[in-house]
Amino acid sequence: MMLGPAIELGLTAEVLATDPAESAAQVAARVQLGRHDDEAAVRSLAADVEVITFDHEHVPTAILEGLERDGVAVRPGPAALVHAQDKLVMRERLTALGHPCPRWWRIGSADDLAAALADAGARLVVKTPRGGYDAHGVRIVSSADEAADWLESHGELLAEELVPFTRELSAQVARRPGGEALAYPVVQSLQKDGVCYEVVAPAPGLDEDAQQRIQALALAIAEDLGVTGMLAVELFETADGDVLVNELAMRPHNTGHWSMDGAVTGQFEQHLRAVADLPLGATAPLAPVSVMVNLLGGTAEDLAPGMAAALAGDPEIKVHLYGKSVRPGRKIGHVTLLGDDAGELLARAHRAEQLIIHGPGAERPAEHATAPTTDGEPR
Repeated sequence: MMLGPAIELGLTAEVLATDPAESAAQVAARVQLGRHDDEAAVRSLAADVEVITFDHEHVPTAILEGLERDGVAVRPGPAALVHAQDKLVMRERLTALGHPCPRWWRIGSADDLAAALADAGARLVVKTPRGGYDAHGVRIVSSADEAADWLESHGELLAEELVPFTRELSAQVARRPGGEALAYPVVQSLQKDGVCYEVVAPAPGLDEDAQQRIQALALAIAEDLGVTGMLAVELFETADGDVLVNELAMRPHNTGHWSMDGAVTGQFEQHLRAVADLPLGATAPLAPVSVMVNLLGGTAEDLAPGMAAALAGDPEIKVHLYGKSVRPGRKIGHVTLLGDDAGELLARAHRAEQLIIHGPGAERPAEHATAPTTDGEPR
């Protein structure tokens, strides 16, 4: 998704991929094959480029620190990126900075977890510090033995209170190396089986004061951590209107896909502008409401017939496919729509989604989204 904007901006992009079939490798003009955790492969890429950036957080910190010591422009830098790589580091730093977080505990033993459970009462969310995404690396436990295997394999875990949130929000900002930063409208996200399923921008019912307050929080986190590029701050909103930081992502993020079609400057272009130290683009929305619905793999292996039917049925729909093989629940693309009414737009987007993932003529379920909960359960 960054390659198109790179061409438009006159930037030459080179991709490090583990396989020629990976999405970016299929369309990039310049590709190196190698693993992101292989220092020799990462250094080979660095030798060919002026700036290194990422589409995930899993490059080992030590490799990036070595590149930075050698004068390579790593953006975001390892000192910032570690807060998106390691949830314990993130919680410790944000708490020290005074940013709102759920109650949390560092767990190094079964006794630590038992004490935290006694303190919190009944249940906790337990997370692996590194490597988790899309509900991987997250468990709800009511006894210490339910996380014994993770303690053995990871050594330390993060435990958090079950936040009684009413909905999930996401605040995205972009920041250049010199500190120039801009915020996008705060959006509402909805999860399905722990995976982002739909986004509404701006978040319905969020007044201007709350928008500005949450944008200011995201901008402050970007400044405090020294982020370069896009930063997504995922948030829980509670019944009294307060927000708590859930997780951070320092890259274009699923909750920002709406901006590809719904904002003056989409997040992929904006990330490139930021890491290449170009002036940032306007973040204003192009319509009163934008919606994004993820395409999670369904019953159709060939997406082309369903996509053609969706485009014919709704000429305003925008379809973005990722070039991935289909398997149930896998993110294989997304659709966006712009207009005035979130409910009507979501209904149309879900009709297109169902056509694409199941094919025209297939029987489709009536329920598409997971309703928000108020018990903190990951969704």
